Amino acid sequence: MAVIIPFESVASASIDRLVDLVAADMDRVNAAILARTGSQVTMIPEVANHLINSGGKRLRPILTVAMAQLAGYPGDGHVKLAAAVEFMHTATLLHDDVVDESEMRRGKLAARMLWGNEASVLVGDFLLGQAFKMMVEVGALRALEILSSAAAVIAEGEVMQLASAKNTATTEDEYLAVIRAKTAELFAAACEVGPVLAGRPKEDVAACRSFGMNLGIAFQLVDDALDYGGKSAKLGKNVGDDFREGKITLPVVLSFRRGSEGERAFWRRTLEQGDAAEKDLEIALGLMAKHRALEDTVKRARHYGAIAKDALALFPDSVMKAALEETVEFCIARAH
Repeated sequence: MAVIIPFESVASASIDRLVDLVAADMDRVNAAILARTGSQVTMIPEVANHLINSGGKRLRPILTVAMAQLAGYPGDGHVKLAAAVEFMHTATLLHDDVVDESEMRRGKLAARMLWGNEASVLVGDFLLGQAFKMMVEVGALRALEILSSAAAVIAEGEVMQLASAKNTATTEDEYLAVIRAKTAELFAAACEVGPVLAGRPKEDVAACRSFGMNLGIAFQLVDDALDYGGKSAKLGKNVGDDFREGKITLPVVLSFRRGSEGERAFWRRTLEQGDAAEKDLEIALGLMAKHRALEDTVKRARHYGAIAKDALALFPDSVMKAALEETVEFCIARAH
């Protein structure tokens, strides 16, 4: 069954303008990433670079650099902080794949499938250590506080997700709390540290953080919808992986809440009890279509995207501001 997710006019949105604006700084960020993955322990750069060089868009470090530019930061501390943000993100992916027992990541075998769970966890820890070293080198205590707090919140989000795993009684509010912590917090921190380095007023810093937080929520909600309504080649994993892994995401929450008792029994059997056959994915897609779960998940994403764009209203119009606003649209429509 094909499920069409309506993305309307935002389908033409692109991140290209933002990428062009930050290209020079991102060259320096990429050089820092390459330098900091080096180790005399051969397996560390092998595992780290397998994921770092696997074609991710580097959206979080791009946002770190872009917000520093928007805030008029004249120094170079944002380069190390952007590299630190990418290392934090990569570490969480390495750890996530172990916890979720994932086989694919960005269209390739997950690191755990090649080097084992132990190596994935330990290299993730190495990258976190390198991230904190770079934060300290920048010498901005407030930036260190923001990113270290984010690391703790992300870990809390992981545990929250673990505690609610396979629980079909999860509410929308509970699920949003998980993705705020697990995904959106790093977006928020990435967008906050540049204005902090630039010494911008509290309201400007808060606006940048709000942009990142709401963009991060929108980003994850679209991911949730795409797992059931996207294309494998663009997802970098198989459509329906969340279903096979028993993950409770917003399309499931909405379908479960809106369904009949018989339909809820289906979700309990397939997700809570793990008794799912391949044909059950088609049934799940049918229930999501019936209850408009994917469309409404994308609507929620648009809502948070609108909040993100409104957060930038404090800043005067500029090429960078326009590029950041377009990036919100891109994140919602990136499956096209």
